[in-house]
Amino acid sequence: MKNVDRTKALTIAALMAALANILSTELLTIPIVIGPFASKVHFTQIPIFISAILSGPLAGLLTGAIGGLYMSYTVGMPFIVGGLAILGFSAGILSHRLKLRPLLSSAFAWCIQAPYVFVTDYVWFVYSRFMPSPVALTVVTTILINLTIEAIIASIIAITVIHYIKRTGIIQ
Repeated sequence: MKNVDRTKALTIAALMAALANILSTELLTIPIVIGPFASKVHFTQIPIFISAILSGPLAGLLTGAIGGLYMSYTVGMPFIVGGLAILGFSAGILSHRLKLRPLLSSAFAWCIQAPYVFVTDYVWFVYSRFMPSPVALTVVTTILINLTIEAIIASIIAITVIHYIKRTGIIQ
């Protein structure tokens, strides 16, 4: 990879990481109800998918890790950073190395991230929040449903944005 390409990839990763942090703020969430649970849909994944698909796995990893800092801090779950880093890295690998289409790359990246979310959230709720196992399982299942909805919405928005970014000629 040339220095110009690295510079462009790092610039995209930095911009998208900042955008991911902004999109995880309370003001930019949409409240939803899943069964008995109230939740919120956020759009943090959009810039992570954009960065990974346009610039590759390392840019996706950086965008996910840095872009998850604010949410991780405000929610109080430090492992969110790792999950979003996995999401970005996976989307980049699937898009660049396996040459999958952007929608498939982001959808499969969520499938790769989901087991990490399940395990870390379950352990967190059982051992840190002292929830009974069945309650923690219900909460984690609800979180996974919410994150699946977010990933689908984010994937569709990301591929639309990527299409228009590529049309400008800034990035091939």
